[in-house]
Amino acid sequence: MRICQTCAVEHAEGVDVCAICADERQWVPVAGQQWTTLEELAAAGCKMRVTELEPDLFGITVEPEVGIGQQAHLARTPAGNLLWDPTGYLDEPAVRRVRELGEVVAIVASHPHMFGVQVEWSRALGDVPVLVAEPDLAWVARPDPAIRTWSGRLDLLPGITLAQLGGHFPGSAVAHWAAGAGGKGVLFGGDTIQSNPDRASVTFMRSYPNRIPLSAAVVERVTQGVEPFSFDRLYDNFGGTIDADARAVVRRSAERYIGWVRGDFDHLT
Repeated sequence: MRICQTCAVEHAEGVDVCAICADERQWVPVAGQQWTTLEELAAAGCKMRVTELEPDLFGITVEPEVGIGQQAHLARTPAGNLLWDPTGYLDEPAVRRVRELGEVVAIVASHPHMFGVQVEWSRALGDVPVLVAEPDLAWVARPDPAIRTWSGRLDLLPGITLAQLGGHFPGSAVAHWAAGAGGKGVLFGGDTIQSNPDRASVTFMRSYPNRIPLSAAVVERVTQGVEPFSFDRLYDNFGGTIDADARAVVRRSAERYIGWVRGDFDHLT
């Protein structure tokens, strides 16, 4: 197994190019494709941190950052736990801590950029199912029996629902955790709905690093897709949050985005 240094997605041996990074949504370094391994990353000093973000929710990060540098989320419920947007590295202390927090019943990435070392996580946690949205299955670079497909909407656990909304990727998804934010609800937006640095708005993009927008129609579809859920807080996949009133923030941000791409504000440019 090899890991792309740029995105930290695991690949089977014999793959020459990371298709995820060669795609227009991502990028390949000027020096070309480069690979690494878990052993090399460990030797370079990579360590994992598991931090409680709120009751029954934990953020999992790698220091120094590996690949895209996402923060994984572990949501804990009485019926089992969800590992969302798995990191591109793992080590024994982190695996042990995750196991101590309860049984992980599924590993789910919001989209292919967040696959990380999902199969490696599965094996470390006892062959936990890895759920991949069906439209994005072709992006899996390390096939494994643990991988299972899903689509549309999936009630994964009591109080945790997955919703495939598309946008950033056709299979781009969010996860809703009803018990989060003190019972007001949490939305894990991934890159499907990404919080902005102002922590008061969100955005929607086909490519974030290459700044490729989505259409007004797609942004409206994604926004309508989360409106059946009640949520006060939104976590993205890089440590950003909308701490309160997140559902209304998503709607306001969508209307602003749609207005700009439609040309409503051209007089300001």
